[in-house]
Amino acid sequence: MRIIPAVITAAITLSLTYAFSTKLGQIPPLGKLLSPQTGFWQNAEAIGEHPHEKMVLPGLTGKAEVWFDDRMVPHVFADNDADAYYVQGYITARDRLWQMELQAMAAAGRLSEILGPTMVTYDRTKRREGMVYGAELTVKAMEADPATKTALTAYAAGVNAFISTLTPATLPVEYKILDYKPEKWDVIKSALLLKYMASDLAGFCNDLEYTNARRLFSMQDFNLMYPDFQDTLDPIIPRGTPYAVASVKAVAPPDSLLAVDAAFMKFKMDKPNPENGSNNWAVAGSKTRSGAPILCSDPHLGLSLPSLWYEVQIHTPEMNVYGASLPGAPGVIIGFNDHIAWGVTNGEEDVKDYYRMQFRNGRQEYLFNGSYRPATLRVEDIKVRGGATVHDTVAYTVWGPVVFDNTFPEKVSGQQFLAMHWKALDPSNELLTFYKLNKARNYDEYLDALQHYTCPAQNFVFAAKSGDIAIWHNGQFPVRWKDQGKWIMPGSDSTYAWQGYIPHGELPNIKNPARGFVSSANQRPTDNTYPYPLYGQFDLFRGERINNRLSEMSQITPQDMMALQNDDKNLFAAAAMPLLRKHLDTLALTPAQKPYWELLSSWDFIATADSKAANIFNTFWSHLEDTIWQDELRPQDTTILAYPQSTTTLQLLLRDTAVHFIDNIHTPEKETLSQLVQGAFATSVKELAEQNKAGNLELGKARGTDIRHLTRALPAFSAMNLHTGGGRNIVNATQKTHGPSWRMVVELSDKTEAYGIYPGGQSGNPGSPYYDNAVNDWVSGKYYLLHIFDLQEKDDPVIRYKMVFTGK
Repeated sequence: MRIIPAVITAAITLSLTYAFSTKLGQIPPLGKLLSPQTGFWQNAEAIGEHPHEKMVLPGLTGKAEVWFDDRMVPHVFADNDADAYYVQGYITARDRLWQMELQAMAAAGRLSEILGPTMVTYDRTKRREGMVYGAELTVKAMEADPATKTALTAYAAGVNAFISTLTPATLPVEYKILDYKPEKWDVIKSALLLKYMASDLAGFCNDLEYTNARRLFSMQDFNLMYPDFQDTLDPIIPRGTPYAVASVKAVAPPDSLLAVDAAFMKFKMDKPNPENGSNNWAVAGSKTRSGAPILCSDPHLGLSLPSLWYEVQIHTPEMNVYGASLPGAPGVIIGFNDHIAWGVTNGEEDVKDYYRMQFRNGRQEYLFNGSYRPATLRVEDIKVRGGATVHDTVAYTVWGPVVFDNTFPEKVSGQQFLAMHWKALDPSNELLTFYKLNKARNYDEYLDALQHYTCPAQNFVFAAKSGDIAIWHNGQFPVRWKDQGKWIMPGSDSTYAWQGYIPHGELPNIKNPARGFVSSANQRPTDNTYPYPLYGQFDLFRGERINNRLSEMSQITPQDMMALQNDDKNLFAAAAMPLLRKHLDTLALTPAQKPYWELLSSWDFIATADSKAANIFNTFWSHLEDTIWQDELRPQDTTILAYPQSTTTLQLLLRDTAVHFIDNIHTPEKETLSQLVQGAFATSVKELAEQNKAGNLELGKARGTDIRHLTRALPAFSAMNLHTGGGRNIVNATQKTHGPSWRMVVELSDKTEAYGIYPGGQSGNPGSPYYDNAVNDWVSGKYYLLHIFDLQEKDDPVIRYKMVFTGK
């Protein structure tokens, strides 16, 4: 009988052996993950002094050093550019390899390889958007230029040099948790990361939604809901600036009006956050205390850990540049050197159009200019972890890839085929722009760098130690006739193509304006006298607040600029509240509702984290918008439609409080704005009362900010429930998962004085003290002094340790 315990013991041992060596669903093999020798324990980093290191790297042609400061920012000193980019690739991979590779795979539509069947639809979407196709064309363009080819290949060699040092024990912890290993880094991954940014910043369009809206509403109503220009306008280039007559003009086909008898669009597209924006500005020395220009950059993007940006200084005989780099790409994207500083905000233009295609023989041929021509068929093999490979055939046309057809997103017979023309898929070399900016010494060299930049459109702000300030609304913008691209166009007719691009010299720009500053905050670049149509979703109140404050200020210091970047004034609310006061019957409020109105009616429009009124307003306005638009724009079927921008809704109501959209089309009564306001407030109070009961009425608790780990599934690696203020329409644009990603203030005095912060840390390792060390300071609105070393400062006390690299 004693054999039974032995059998049981053996069975348990075999079961545990299997469990600890086998991936069970989403759970990694526990034996490897928990191993003291190779498991996650090995990813813990000690707090304290780091010993200096000496390393031999194959491929390095000279000697290079990296000095790490008190925040573990690397300061790269190299004898030549190629070695500098090589070392930048090595150091960035050491700190951020898993992030770099995951984002490149996300851009390429390869997440199913890691995360399994749940990511197949996402991967198919990225393949159909042509992300790899576009990256391949970008690689050709970058490799055709000797400078960017050197930068790319050297950076990739540095990444691969680090990968070659990895052992099971030293793999980043996410590889251990997800149970896979890094691949060799190829230059196309750098191109994919640039396309990933283009998708985030220039992937937005409403062609499908607008096509549906145009079929439901008259042209007059359409223009009321989706106007080209707002009543209140404070553009990037000041109103009244004269523009030359357009040298290129689009000619509309005679039948360019929308055919309204086609089927409604029911495809739903994943879109980037429409709040992706930013603030930037530069003030002339005439407005600063020091007499030197000050440049400020403040890009607003999705927030995550590891952080989107990676700080670095790169010093060679040809450049000395500091700023925020994009992990996976060489050089600095936003920063400054010994002569100039620059920053970017999103241009917001729609550079993506959809065309309705007529195919025959499946997807073999499509009609174009009266005859059928063969489509280029690209078979996408999507490997799926734990499942069979998914094969998806994507047809490429003269316009670009067919994103939607009768097999995607669902198999539906008779479904329309829609091809996408997107500027980001054209050959381009944006990296050359940043390469040249890193070395630029004056306005002319800044302008030369911008000539190479096409997509995503950006507002490049500039300041130089010479005293110049400037801003260019920069990119390649299609020459369109009025309203072209707002709706789906016929893909069988070349007369619906873009008719060239706006010449670079005619793009909106201004240098050394009399008012003493330039700025942008994703507002419309020009007033309506600009001779070319530009379409997009533009902000309004952030730019107005920035311009008002800069106009008022004098004797400006870097600290004044930090305060402006953290400004919580909500001009949208200030414009809306008189309207709400007028139409809310306060005498009819219940005892439960009155305290919320008292808080809101006494609000100073400052949306701090502790503000209860800010949260009340946001909730109130959201419910009012729903009450106005849901009957028109949320039909019972799956037809997709888009709400007007909140600024549009507000200005409609300020112009006409009886505008016909107020009336609910589904009820026999004729509703008034006062009824809608009263009802929206009552609905809001029910929601707010629950928050108040839970002690979460303050903005920083009701909304707050979550900086999630890139997996979205590891809360222990995230920074959640941060007590933040700010929000939409506010200079401090912090939201739930979105906000200021790299705040930078640079005073271009004889010795540059610069400050910056981003919400995270230099390391991508959750076991490092430098993973999220800046988060709380970012929440508090603090900044760090940015150290720009030269070779004579090798013994500066802020330098914590050094790495010395030599080649074989």
